[in-house]
Amino acid sequence: MSFVPPGAGWPDDPAAPDTPVAHSPEEVRELAAAGRTLAELTARVSVCRACPRLVEWREEVADVRRRAFAEETYWGRPVAGWGEEKPRILLVGLAPAAHGGNRTGRIFTGDRSGDWLFASLYRTGLAVQETSVRAGDGQRLIDTRMVAAVRCAPPANKPLPEERAACYPWLQRELALTADSVRVVVALGGYAWQAVWPALKETGYGMPRTRPPFGHGVEVPLSYGGAEVTLLGCYHPSQQNTFTGRVTAAMLDGIFARASARAGKTQA
Repeated sequence: MSFVPPGAGWPDDPAAPDTPVAHSPEEVRELAAAGRTLAELTARVSVCRACPRLVEWREEVADVRRRAFAEETYWGRPVAGWGEEKPRILLVGLAPAAHGGNRTGRIFTGDRSGDWLFASLYRTGLAVQETSVRAGDGQRLIDTRMVAAVRCAPPANKPLPEERAACYPWLQRELALTADSVRVVVALGGYAWQAVWPALKETGYGMPRTRPPFGHGVEVPLSYGGAEVTLLGCYHPSQQNTFTGRVTAAMLDGIFARASARAGKTQA
């Protein structure tokens, strides 16, 4: 089998053999709307099969594998949100990497981008370990939750418009279930900036009339239920950005230190 069956013993697997499975965008909308808790939602996300092209790709990658990981078992399923149940900071990215989250079962792990991200979160007090290599590795986020706009690894890291639309209800429902506690939303990259905007609006956040262009350090004041909320733009720590110096460790630290200050940390 080219993916880990739900309930097979994978660390932190949120699903069970009887978790409902979405096989179409319509079923995604139904199951997302009916998700009453984050645990229920993440379980349903982790078994979704609504996008045939993405299902085929993620499972093919898990079956063929990269030579460096030939002896490893790949997760091969959608990668659900992860972190605090009541986060004050929400990190939003694009999608799992084919040999990153699709292999490790945890968003933003398994590649150099994740190494940069977790090291910065650790330095700024938002993670308990400097690295995270896969689900169940002892890493824990502090006041923070990570999500992706698209939950399956897409070919060439480019989901199709209809795939982005099919996955949207998972993102919007996760925003709704965390809105009471979130005080800062960090968009990692321009696509995440675009994807999170309509989801925030539909969730009920107070938004400006026009969407500012994405940029590193761009800050947009929002509101929810009378509370002040901040949307922050952050360049993605991709190898292209880190190798060229477009993103430095100091730049990432600056964003997460600012997010922590705006959110008001509650845990040590």
